[in-house]
Amino acid sequence: MRAALTLFSLQGITATTTKQIAERARVNEVTLFRQFGSKQGLLLAVLQEAPFLEEMRAALTEIAGANQPLLAYGASGLELLGNVPELVRSLIGEAGQLPTETRQALGQALYQANQQTVGYLRGAKMSWPGLSVEAAASLLNTLIVGHAVMTFSSDQQGLWQSQADFLAAVDILLATGRTAVDSRAVDSSSEVAPVADLPAETVRSLFQKAKKQDAQTYALVYVLFGAGLRVEEVAGLWRSHSLSGKTQHLLTLVGDKPRQVPLNRWIMGQRYGTYLRNPLTQWLKTRQDDQPEVFIGKDGQPLSAAEITALWAEIAVDSTILTGAPVDPFQARQTWCIELLMKGISLESLSLLAGSSLEALAVYDHRAKEKAALEQALAIDQKNN
Repeated sequence: MRAALTLFSLQGITATTTKQIAERARVNEVTLFRQFGSKQGLLLAVLQEAPFLEEMRAALTEIAGANQPLLAYGASGLELLGNVPELVRSLIGEAGQLPTETRQALGQALYQANQQTVGYLRGAKMSWPGLSVEAAASLLNTLIVGHAVMTFSSDQQGLWQSQADFLAAVDILLATGRTAVDSRAVDSSSEVAPVADLPAETVRSLFQKAKKQDAQTYALVYVLFGAGLRVEEVAGLWRSHSLSGKTQHLLTLVGDKPRQVPLNRWIMGQRYGTYLRNPLTQWLKTRQDDQPEVFIGKDGQPLSAAEITALWAEIAVDSTILTGAPVDPFQARQTWCIELLMKGISLESLSLLAGSSLEALAVYDHRAKEKAALEQALAIDQKNN
């Protein structure tokens, strides 16, 4: 399914053949037909799993608390769509040729995406007189998808000189009639949505549970907290992407946001081995197979983002005792961002390592400063005692 999604995104649905998908997934083409029946059956399975919803959720988490929520949402949405232009073109252009079941799955995926938008707008304390938040979310997404389709379909669509002009118009259109849900929303710069980073004791608890489970789960948690990767980036890691030496351990990321990220030994005050001997290097050393992927299932196939999330859920099941709410794997990335900022990294440098815009990271910068202020206040109180 991951191979199909990648090829659909790169070259479109029609141009992608079942042979190409099977070759990329390293399975026999007969296996594909046995499992999914046809290419359309595989497309249906991809839409039903909707892995892009996880990417959307992660993107919305990153821009939570933006001073200009509509602009931030529009830029994030166009960036996500821009990563898969051929898939967007295929789904829109070939929609009339898709089987009824596939169109229904597409509609359900769009509905779920719109519900995430509703949650984002509500979190930003936005409302419109005479217009429900659900309707506003639908209008916003219709505008963004429409702009993306026109941009992907022609070099000069002649309606907007730039993406910035389009987003500014959307902001004016939807912000004109906006009213604040409460007085806190009047000055968005004074109220920043909270970031759900994890306390040190929760992080240590997750590491302990992962270590007891197995070497792969231990390595997975180490990579999430030590490098701040998105779940889909972890799913795409290959052994050759891990470069360790006496003085550093780097992970090379490919795909939509190519970059190198250091894999930290020290996480929330606890050291996890050395650059040459740590949970990841030890997991790779124990492997008896020749699969290129870092994380694999019992069937020998690479773990998908959904499977990695499920694996995380197995060790986070009791996390509510410490945090009061279920722990999400994306919180490892949030924790990583804030820890680096508190240790002195600049927002610009973090932007390069995280593969995120400065605007998306602003909420983490605020949280890091908030935590630093709390530590200073506690230190002063303890000194007086």
